[in-house]
Amino acid sequence: MGTLDMPTSDDRTTLWATECELAHTLRKIFCTKKALIIRSDDASQSGFRSSSRVTRDHIPSNGETKRAVTRKLAAAAAVCAAVVVAVTGGAGSAETLVERGAYLVTTLAACGNCHTPRDAAGKPIANMALAGGFEFDDGPIGHVVVRNITPDPETGIGKWTEAEIVTVLRDGKRPDGTVIGPPMPIRFYRQLSDRDAAAIAAYLHSLKPISHEVGRTQFKSPPPPSWGPPVTHVDEPPQEDLIAYGGYLVGPVGHCTGCHTPPGAGGPDMNRTFAGGRQLPDFGNLGAETVSRNITPDPEYGLGRWSDDDIKRTISTCVRPDGTPLSRTMACDWYGKIAPNDLDAIVAYLRSLKPLKTE
Repeated sequence: MGTLDMPTSDDRTTLWATECELAHTLRKIFCTKKALIIRSDDASQSGFRSSSRVTRDHIPSNGETKRAVTRKLAAAAAVCAAVVVAVTGGAGSAETLVERGAYLVTTLAACGNCHTPRDAAGKPIANMALAGGFEFDDGPIGHVVVRNITPDPETGIGKWTEAEIVTVLRDGKRPDGTVIGPPMPIRFYRQLSDRDAAAIAAYLHSLKPISHEVGRTQFKSPPPPSWGPPVTHVDEPPQEDLIAYGGYLVGPVGHCTGCHTPPGAGGPDMNRTFAGGRQLPDFGNLGAETVSRNITPDPEYGLGRWSDDDIKRTISTCVRPDGTPLSRTMACDWYGKIAPNDLDAIVAYLRSLKPLKTE
């Protein structure tokens, strides 16, 4: 991992100037009654895509303006906050945003498990990482076609700013206003910390663009009109608190809840979190299905009789203690690179769960 130099007086001056400019922009947006003006020079520094002017001939309602502006400012603030942390020496300051994002995307978040197309044998195609086009049927959702998330400007996300990517991740809303549907785990990504959301966005922007046009998912039911109000700020749990940090890795980052929780009305049955029993497409045997396992500490149905090393080895290798392999829907090709400290936190969290029986 790379390192960052301690901030100089010039760095602090720049940060202070940025804070002042942001405060000025906030006052300008919320206090102007005659017009809402976002200048192009403000946009380039604040994460807004383009200049715009809304005159008195077409002034949005206060509610519309607040919702739109709040969403843009929240995403921009997440990116700015993450940069400030990196420069001033906050949590994770030993790695850059791109390095942190690379680690999350290629390990715990395992974005390539869905966003990388596969060959006829069900194996990810290495030179097409994150280029989309993987197709599968998911019973409650429909026929899923996964999107290209490389920075190609025409077929990927190359025209999106990093602030807009943060909004997509946590609010589930694209820059054109359309809502992202499942299986994208927006309900869990809403709790991604400001730093990690910004890190993922920075990493995706750093990738080599891959031109790969893909189809569109055919939903059995339309996506929800919204995943909730705009996410404005999320702190990351301290890594020293193994249970809290492990819960953060298992939940918002790894979204294990989405697969290992049985379905309920309108989503996972959160009263039976991690009890398993959800039918899923088998990524290693396309056209077949698999059923998620109980990962609570129940000794009969779950992981209660497994040692800590058993759990870590199974996550990293996709082989159970009895030698049987896991379904390749489990992101084996990515989890093998999870850092030892993160595995410790994950195990601590799983041990803390209430044991549940599989129904």
